[in-house]
Amino acid sequence: MAVAVPEGVEVLAPADGDILAPAALALVARLQRELGPTRRALLERRRERQAELDAGVRPDFLAETRAIRDGDWVVPPAPRDLEDRRCEITGPVERKMMINALNSGARVFMADFEDANSPTWANVVEGQRNVRDAVRRELSLDTAEKSYRLNERTATLLVRPRGWHLPERHVLVDGEPVSASFFDVALWLWHNGAELLERGSGPYLYLPKLESHLEAKLWNDAFELAQDAVGIPRGSVRATVLIETVLAAFEMEEILHALGPHATALNAGRWDYIFSVIKKLGRREDALLPDRAQVTMTVPFMRAYTELLVRSCHRRGAHAIGGMAAFIPSRRDPEVNRIALARVREDKERESQDGFDGTWVAHPDLVPVATEVFDDVLDARLNQLSKQRPEVNVTADDLLSFDKTPGEITEAGLRQNISVGLQYIESWLLGVGAASIFNLMEDAATAEISRSQIWQWTQHSGKLSDGRAVTKELVRQIMEEELAKLPVDEPGRRFKEAHEIFEQVSLSDDFVDFLTWPAYDLID
Repeated sequence: MAVAVPEGVEVLAPADGDILAPAALALVARLQRELGPTRRALLERRRERQAELDAGVRPDFLAETRAIRDGDWVVPPAPRDLEDRRCEITGPVERKMMINALNSGARVFMADFEDANSPTWANVVEGQRNVRDAVRRELSLDTAEKSYRLNERTATLLVRPRGWHLPERHVLVDGEPVSASFFDVALWLWHNGAELLERGSGPYLYLPKLESHLEAKLWNDAFELAQDAVGIPRGSVRATVLIETVLAAFEMEEILHALGPHATALNAGRWDYIFSVIKKLGRREDALLPDRAQVTMTVPFMRAYTELLVRSCHRRGAHAIGGMAAFIPSRRDPEVNRIALARVREDKERESQDGFDGTWVAHPDLVPVATEVFDDVLDARLNQLSKQRPEVNVTADDLLSFDKTPGEITEAGLRQNISVGLQYIESWLLGVGAASIFNLMEDAATAEISRSQIWQWTQHSGKLSDGRAVTKELVRQIMEEELAKLPVDEPGRRFKEAHEIFEQVSLSDDFVDFLTWPAYDLID
């Protein structure tokens, strides 16, 4: 269906004018025109920074922002419905999964337009419809097997827009694709900002993949412009930032400060953080990491990052949210569940003891486990903001202590990376951004780890535990063997394209920044 559009805006795909209302598109265009040049400059700064890192410059805490780190300031208190975040669940903006997540018993549900969502045009537009319906408690679904309705009590809704690096190619402003970030946030706020405030909540967001406080400042500018445009008070938007890049770890307090009245919390985005270490610093031999499964939250560089996050947040009155438990319980193997749930519990106990105010899970069956662990620590409290962690003193060397990571590279780990990468990319091409693979919820972040580890291992001729070097030839051989285990010839499957993309992003000499870039051209 054609939609009415403001001057200079083109919509290149069929769309419902109810979601792509002219006023909403006008806000998209205004954000793009007024703030797009800054976004482009910041993305160029990412490229310049990468060149500096490749030349041997070591990340460090910024001398020019010392006054912010030394200053006496705090973020505004959290809104009432974000004071208790002991268990948060995440998932794509798909109708059934949203209903199940909102009904799961978690305190917060993050509806994800980013890593858990394959950004087909249909997924993006329907996702905006689904979050709009959820805000108004009109979200429902009837299938042949079951009817899905929202419970009387549901999780507080947060939305994660796509990151600064991603375009929305189906909408042009003045002939250029818009920023997917501007597009997602403009539609979210235009449809739901005032409605959420009237209902006693607010337009709450998770912000992904920031690499600096300047990128956080751009979000703050976007919030101010958008709130003024839709007629809601500044500060209505409350943002939680995923610290999921190694560069952002050196600017946690600055990021909170740059968001001003919109800052609320930081989250330890563990999977993207590991990917970022390889992406930003993986050309260094001392950053060579073992199998993904061995890079746990207790290895020194990850421990330093999470402890600094808790200290930085609580010093500034912000919540600290722990990392993802990605296990998907098996309905056929109780022993797998027993072992995995014990590990989930151990992980959440460590986070709760460290002072985190809450944590993430990927499946409703994990909500009771995570909630129980935090209940035991919190007792009658809503959070652990009073746990200041003054004894934590994390240095740049601590954050960069990759060479202290125990473990080895194994053939099993290499095979798992290849199989996960192939299966996830194929799922993404089919329009599914959150896929259960080997009893784990895989999304773009975990697929990025899989392919970036292979890139790093081949670049450094990493040695397997049996002494063989990880070469491109060995990777291609195992890739063919793993492909042979998959239903490549079934009608409608897209493993051939997934294979081509995975080989490109894991074996090219130059590191491809995001696997979603080449994959985006192959979806509708």
